[in-house]
Amino acid sequence: MIEPQSDQFLGLDPQGFHAVRYLDWRAPSDRSGRTAICVHGLTRNSRDFDFLAEALVADGGPITRVICPDIAGRGQSDWLSDPNNYGYPQYLADMTALIARLDVAEVDWVGTSMGGLIGMSLAALPKSPIRRLVLNDIGPVISKASLQRISDYVGLDYRFSSTDALEKHLRKIHAPFGPLTDAQWQHMALHSQRQVDGGNLGLAYDPAIAENVKRAIADVHIWSLWDQIRCPVLVLRGADSDILSAEAAQEMTERGPKAKLITFAGVGHAPALMARDQIDIVGEWLSKTA
Repeated sequence: MIEPQSDQFLGLDPQGFHAVRYLDWRAPSDRSGRTAICVHGLTRNSRDFDFLAEALVADGGPITRVICPDIAGRGQSDWLSDPNNYGYPQYLADMTALIARLDVAEVDWVGTSMGGLIGMSLAALPKSPIRRLVLNDIGPVISKASLQRISDYVGLDYRFSSTDALEKHLRKIHAPFGPLTDAQWQHMALHSQRQVDGGNLGLAYDPAIAENVKRAIADVHIWSLWDQIRCPVLVLRGADSDILSAEAAQEMTERGPKAKLITFAGVGHAPALMARDQIDIVGEWLSKTA
């Protein structure tokens, strides 16, 4: 089993510096290869990619290093002192600092939901270092209704008496992730908790990340951003997703970078990228040279 190294860098926000933690997965040999960055969704963290990252660096393919950051306010990264700074300008600045720290000319990007929007934004810029982009259940159209659903649970400062109780909560809230195994749910619960006062457990994110989300509940249309992307794009969609509609996903294959689309039956928002078939699809896509 490959174990990742944990590292950090300093991001800068208007109130000062904050630490951004990331996991650094490396192939067991010293062979050179490509680097991939995997970025999680709104309330999730870097450990969601453990199964994918280990598989990518262990399979002997061209990806020999996988970087999985905790976006500010999540996982092991610092919480921001001003909740108003939880937004894409800050996330883009932090991820640009991460890419600079890695000192590579280009990276592949795998982004789930929020992480995909960050990747889209970077890929749309001139001279972007993103070589290939995988968008996990996200696109240029997001409905107001789906954002309202998310805002209804984000920001609630839950307390749990045990990891088992927290796991039951995750199974309910994230049921759309698909048919995960008991071991996968347990893994998610173990890495989705933080200690809080009184010996209870809370979720591993700052509830204040919800403030900007709740202010921006409206239909999202950012086709102009999509049309600026020039790198190859793979779109993964849960067949039952309420975030990425079938119509929007199909249009993503017809305009802009003209993405390749893969849909997973029995899954909503978003495919967990823990199942072997999902991992293999991502690995095959990233292994391509063009």
